[in-house]
Amino acid sequence: MRVLAAMSGGVDSAVAAARAVEAGHDVVGVHLALARNPATLRTGARGCCTIEDAHDARRAADVLGVPFYVWDLAERFERDVVEDFVAEYAAGRTPNPCVRCNERIKFSALLDKALALGFDAVCTGHYARLEPGPELHRAVDAEKDQSYVLAVLTPERLEHALFPLGDTRKADVRREAAARGLQLAAKPDSHDICFVADGDTRTWLGERLGRRPGPILDADGEVVGEHDGAYAYTVGQRHGLRLGRPSPDGKPRYVLEVRPADDAVVVGPREQLEVDLVEAAGATWCGPAPQAGDAVGVQVRAHGEELPGVVESVGPVVRLRLDRPVRAAAPGQTAALYTGTRVVGSGTITAARRAASAGTAR
Repeated sequence: MRVLAAMSGGVDSAVAAARAVEAGHDVVGVHLALARNPATLRTGARGCCTIEDAHDARRAADVLGVPFYVWDLAERFERDVVEDFVAEYAAGRTPNPCVRCNERIKFSALLDKALALGFDAVCTGHYARLEPGPELHRAVDAEKDQSYVLAVLTPERLEHALFPLGDTRKADVRREAAARGLQLAAKPDSHDICFVADGDTRTWLGERLGRRPGPILDADGEVVGEHDGAYAYTVGQRHGLRLGRPSPDGKPRYVLEVRPADDAVVVGPREQLEVDLVEAAGATWCGPAPQAGDAVGVQVRAHGEELPGVVESVGPVVRLRLDRPVRAAAPGQTAALYTGTRVVGSGTITAARRAASAGTAR
């Protein structure tokens, strides 16, 4: 096949491209320039999309002997990922920008351009497996599994995807990179949000949304503190609350709800974060849609635990009942569904609550 290998400048995408070459495909490497004003150098594991990353990707392509290009998708990334991220936090939700990037950039803008240029598939360094169908499955390396952030891909998109690393553990990928003579074999992985390179999301959002002071309330509506912007908080957050009054029992309090309509943040005990009914909208199915009554595994965070549950209803809103509670399922997060290792699909959480109580849905 003619394969376009997305090369970020990291070890995973370089080894994925190498394996595509080794499999006999006609490979062309491309680095996505996603930042309008990219930094020159990375700072350890923070950030990506720097000029250094582009140079690392080019050097890897040279070692592999494949053509290499840089495609400027900065404006599309700003609109579809960065602006979406800001808007979601302003609306009191907790987005996952990696999910958006895969959905709207790597397997939309990039894939569409690749197909228009006559390529058959896009190859990436994601840790996930593709089986005939196509079916998307979890990676062999559970600690590196990235199927959660790929659960927004339809079968039509999966038909044009290659994930060569899904059957390999990360340590073996690094050893393979060194054996292939790739200088980035020991390069640190990037862990933070790529466009918030210093990891300080609160300050980054504040620079874009400004100061919007409001009250921090307990579950009874009593004011227990103040904040400079509800957008800086997310359900489940404990640290940085700056509460002026301790809880009656002296126990820590957590963010239970973010209410942008009146700029209020509601806090309470950890137990009130536990939910077993989750509703999600905008579902995308990686294969056949589930039916009401189907048993599924549900994961609500990129590195969270998969919990057993049941699909109660499927429609514009998918309703899920978990066998045991999950803590801090925040609106805006992705709920990914599994059967065994197969990814069923995903939706965006709109509400979560305890089924056995009359508590307010988040």
